[in-house]
Amino acid sequence: MNENIKWNETVVTKHDREQLKNHNGMILWFTGLSGSGKSTIANLLEKDLHDQTVHTYLLDGDNVRHGINKNLGFSSQDRKENIRRIAEIGKLFVDAGIVVLVAAISPFKEDRAAARDLFTHGDFVEIYVKCSLEECEKRDPKGLYKKARKGEIKEFTGVTHPYEEPVNPEIIIDTTKQNSEQSVNEITSFLKERLKK
Repeated sequence: MNENIKWNETVVTKHDREQLKNHNGMILWFTGLSGSGKSTIANLLEKDLHDQTVHTYLLDGDNVRHGINKNLGFSSQDRKENIRRIAEIGKLFVDAGIVVLVAAISPFKEDRAAARDLFTHGDFVEIYVKCSLEECEKRDPKGLYKKARKGEIKEFTGVTHPYEEPVNPEIIIDTTKQNSEQSVNEITSFLKERLKK
């Protein structure tokens, strides 16, 4: 960091913003293979929270790659930078007192740990959307696994690129055993006390 760049403290704090919104700001980080159900569950959860007058914003991995991360590919280095940028954006939202939902494969433990380290204890909730590779390939909502198996997509997570399962996530949602509604209810129940200001 350049020594001429100094941090400017703001008069309005995260606590002030949370008081105004009447709930805590936090980040809900959905990780899992492509096709596991991350985006589906995150979308339904955001709608549920919105209906409860919780201020939210959803950062979907694909959507972010249309904008701020459109210059990144899928090499290990680019994936690392992709997650770093998403986490930094998420940190700004949390500081604004918003509940930010991130739906991104985020395949590497190290990158998810680095994202967690940006946040105050309790502000980062890792949600592992667990689903077997076989089931994800069966679903294949975007036809990506088929392309990866044909060699049309290089460095595809689960096929030619590794996915490192979370060791100790706050929540595990197994979408081979529970539907989207059950998954959302489980997360909502977990958040009930944590959201209270």
